[in-house]
Amino acid sequence: MSESAAPSAPPALPVTFRPTRTRAVLLGVGLAMFATITAIALLLESLSPGERVSFVVTAALMASVLVLLSRPKVVADETGVTVVNLTTTRRLEWPQILRVNLRPGDPWVFLDLSDGTSLPVLGIQPGIARARAIEDARALRALAESRGTGATDH
Repeated sequence: MSESAAPSAPPALPVTFRPTRTRAVLLGVGLAMFATITAIALLLESLSPGERVSFVVTAALMASVLVLLSRPKVVADETGVTVVNLTTTRRLEWPQILRVNLRPGDPWVFLDLSDGTSLPVLGIQPGIARARAIEDARALRALAESRGTGATDH
């Protein structure tokens, strides 16, 4: 997000931000991959029952990785933000968020927190839908600035 961007009005709460196109692609590919590998396991007559099961289990494991990659989201409500990343979920109160950052080249949004750390927010990422990610980052920034101690002098 450029520093010269005009501040946006905060969206109505609660609001959920997630990379919907990326999620659709990951879930679609996972389903197609699982169905294809399972069909191959069932159609190959030369496979033993154990081999068929191993094909299906392998397909399920590969699909579950894609489901895990589609998990990230950010849920903002009246009291704060819940950041769901790949394997972790963290709840933050609005005053804990000092700044919302999405700089050119960043793979996703970063939150600067009051404890001096930075938290990656994989739920807003400019991969497939850059314009949407910028819009979501601006909305989250506007919420943080209006509800917390967010800095306005970027």
